[in-house]
Amino acid sequence: MMRMIFPICEIHEIRGQLRSAPWIELIQGSPYSPPMGRQWLHAKRAVASMKKAQATGKIVREIMVAAKMGGADPEGNARLAAAAEKARKESVSRDVIERAIKKGAGLGGEKLVMDYVAFEGYAPHKIAVIVEVYTDNVNRTAPEIRHHFRNCQLGTTGSNKFLFDHTGIVEAYSPDPKADLEAAGIEAGANEVEPLAREQNDDIPEGATGARFLVDRSAVHAVSRWLSQNGWKVITSEIGYIPKTYPELNDQQRAEVGEFLQSLDDHDDVHRVWAALR
Repeated sequence: MMRMIFPICEIHEIRGQLRSAPWIELIQGSPYSPPMGRQWLHAKRAVASMKKAQATGKIVREIMVAAKMGGADPEGNARLAAAAEKARKESVSRDVIERAIKKGAGLGGEKLVMDYVAFEGYAPHKIAVIVEVYTDNVNRTAPEIRHHFRNCQLGTTGSNKFLFDHTGIVEAYSPDPKADLEAAGIEAGANEVEPLAREQNDDIPEGATGARFLVDRSAVHAVSRWLSQNGWKVITSEIGYIPKTYPELNDQQRAEVGEFLQSLDDHDDVHRVWAALR
C-alpha cells in the first residue's frame, strides 16, 4: 500500500488551511500590485511558496509526534531519525528541528499538547480510507474532516479498520541497483518485502533499489536499525494500515479517488491518509 499523492491545489484553499497552522505565519496586505500581465506569475509563485510552507509544517509536526511517541534520541527512535533526515533534505534549519524534538519529547518550557483521532470512511467508489489526525482542537478539526466526506461516507470507529492490517512499515532504499530485497528482508527480520519505485515514494533516488518492509509493530526500530547499519537508507519508519484488498478502478475513477485523498492530505491537522488504492 502506498500513500497516493496527486498534486492539485487552489490558492484560496491553501491560504485558508495555512492560516490555522500554528507554526506558519502568512504576511498579507503587501502594498505592491504587479502589472496585470504578470499577476498570474505572482499567483503561481504564491501557490508554490504556500505549498512548500505547508509541507514544511507537516514535516515539523512529524518530528514532534515521533519525539512524543518514541523519545528525543534518534539513535533509539527510528521514526524520529527518518523524520529529521527528511527535514534536513527539505532545508529545515537545525534550530527548528531541535526545537520540534524538544517540544515533542516534553523537554524544556514547551510541551506538545495534541489529541490523536482516527476517522474511518469511504472515498468515492467505495474505497476504504483511514485518516489519522493530530490536533490541538478536536472541536475545530472534526467538523472540517466531516465536511470533506460530505459527498462520500464517514463511518464510526471500527467501521472499516477490519479491512486493513495494522502493522509496522519501513521504507528504505539501497544505492546498489542490484540489491537483493528478499535477502535483506530475511536478515532484517521483516515479515514481507516488496519493491518500492520512485513513483511511489519520491525520496528514492534514480537508480536506487527501493523496498517496503512489513514488520511486526514491535520490530519497527530493530528492522530500521539493521537496514541503516547494512547500507540501506531508511526514509519511512512507522506503524500504519495496509489494505487487505484493493478494488479495481479505471483511470477516471482513480483520478476521482486521488483528488479526494489529496484534499484530505492537504488539511493541516491530517497526519496520514491510508487508502485501499494502488
